[in-house]
Amino acid sequence: MGLSQAVHSATLTENCMVRNDWICGEYVQTRSGEIVDALQQHVMITVTAVAVGFVLSFALALVARHWTRLAVVVLSSSTVLYTVPSLAMFALLFPITGLSSTTVIVGLVLYSLVILVRGMLTGLNGIPADVREAAVGMGYGPFRLLTKVEIPLAMPTIIAALRVATVSTVAMTTLGIIVGHGGLGSLIKRGLDTDFKPEVLTASVLVVVLALVADLLLVGVQRLATPWRQAVS
Repeated sequence: MGLSQAVHSATLTENCMVRNDWICGEYVQTRSGEIVDALQQHVMITVTAVAVGFVLSFALALVARHWTRLAVVVLSSSTVLYTVPSLAMFALLFPITGLSSTTVIVGLVLYSLVILVRGMLTGLNGIPADVREAAVGMGYGPFRLLTKVEIPLAMPTIIAALRVATVSTVAMTTLGIIVGHGGLGSLIKRGLDTDFKPEVLTASVLVVVLALVADLLLVGVQRLATPWRQAVS
């Protein structure tokens, strides 16, 4: 009976793969190793790019806010970078970073600047002047004013921009297949090249799920970072 079940299971697996069904659980079981590897690479590239982009954008936002003449330069430069096609962007970076994940990460960081810098500037500039004046009157210095008053009040806008940038980065990471480091995008491309439907669907669904999970995590971060908003509502 055990041998019969094994043969039956093997037949189902063969049929599922040979029929090239869009939904094929056997594909996930038999290729779980490479799926997990692609998912891990996708997460690593996305998290690194978003983290670096966030830090760099925050620094640029502070510079643009302090020196208003530079604001136009910072914003226009980030906008120009965002309009560069991914193929051209990676081609420009290739002589410097080579065929590595660094090429993808740097490209994604540059793409994230237009969203993050604008969001941070909007949040910081949206704080009422009387709030700042009250804090200064209470003896708050520039650093304390920024960390204790301005950033907390601007947090909802900052997190909103971070959510958009993160979801966008999750999707754009797939374009890393251009230099051989596309995470789940590598599976999607291979599936398309070989017309292997289970591979295309599985990788595509994982990209969507990853974006949703990242967005939900950031919503949780926003709730923890702005408890006063929950108290007011």
